[in-house]
Amino acid sequence: MTHLAKIHAHEHMPKWLIFVFACACGIVVANLYYAQPLIGLIAPEIGLTESAASLIVTLTQIGYCIGLILLVPLGDLVENRKLVLTTICGAIVALLIAMLAPTAAWFLLASLLIGIGSVAVQMLIPIAAHISPEERRGRTVGSIMSGLLLGIMLARPLSSMMAHAFGWRSVFALSTILLLTLTLVLWFLLPVRKPTSHHHYFSLIHSLWALLRDTPILRRRALYQASLFASFTLFWTVTPLLLASPVFNLSQQGIALFALAGALGVIAAPIAGRLADRGHTKLATGLALTTAALAFLLSQWGGSGSLGALVVAGILLDLGVQCNLVLGQRAIYILGAEVRSRLNALYMAIFFAGGAIGSGVASIAYVYGGWTLVAWIGFGFPAAALLFYFTE
Repeated sequence: MTHLAKIHAHEHMPKWLIFVFACACGIVVANLYYAQPLIGLIAPEIGLTESAASLIVTLTQIGYCIGLILLVPLGDLVENRKLVLTTICGAIVALLIAMLAPTAAWFLLASLLIGIGSVAVQMLIPIAAHISPEERRGRTVGSIMSGLLLGIMLARPLSSMMAHAFGWRSVFALSTILLLTLTLVLWFLLPVRKPTSHHHYFSLIHSLWALLRDTPILRRRALYQASLFASFTLFWTVTPLLLASPVFNLSQQGIALFALAGALGVIAAPIAGRLADRGHTKLATGLALTTAALAFLLSQWGGSGSLGALVVAGILLDLGVQCNLVLGQRAIYILGAEVRSRLNALYMAIFFAGGAIGSGVASIAYVYGGWTLVAWIGFGFPAAALLFYFTE
């Protein structure tokens, strides 16, 4: 039994354990994003054509969705600590394959497996929600989400810098070392949680549809976040192209610094958690959606050469997205510990589908309409969510 096996839900989750969870989430989720700015370097070396290079990103996202649907629900069925550690070990194997991959087939397989293994982060968050008492659950999840969101925002600039200095394979080598270290830390510190469930695996997966059908708050919160994540991926897919264009003519290091500025939005997560704990979820949701929509109106000046407007827009967008994410998780986690992992899996799968839509239309919109069209489409996603919000 681990050191923390006897933590119960009526006790406060220690601050140092919240920090461990936040770091773990950031380290794991970063693996979804390391390869995105490196596909131009990776593809020629492994023999992948330019037109097929985006498969690296696509397969990682597909793997993540597979893991969300097929693995994360197991948190309601099997012992959680063992599930998390096994999944992280799978990610370590995938990273080693990516680091050593001699051909495109091996690297694409690794990309799929990296996505699947990265769902460990969505197994950790429900554990934290289980440990935390209801009156502090929002701020606890918010603090942990700060680590996760910081991992998302820092992954791209850090991988760019490392690849520039040591080559792209060094990025996967470093991540392997980080995950090995994390596995040892979690082995000693992660509490044991054995859920009570009468399901077997296939009935557990089948129950996902019933949960989605019968849980209106889940559908609403997931649609809010899907719209915001669509705008988020749209923005961060196109801005590197805009910043590298003659409008700004920034170097890779300049683009990396821009992404670091956007990471300031992580301050929203713990604030949103506290607002939710105090019963202000509805008000905070409206503010989050409005902030994201205003960010894209402000970003219109970015297309005409205002770097300051683009930076502020990026920060505001991240504030809105991260705030709403925490509000949504807080809302679905109070629906019951026995279904928490499945609710989280559905919530994440739906909003990542929104992100896939945003990244899918990004390059097409930029090619045919420039930044102006991108910004209006980006505005449209949270604006549509606001219209839906007014039906509450």
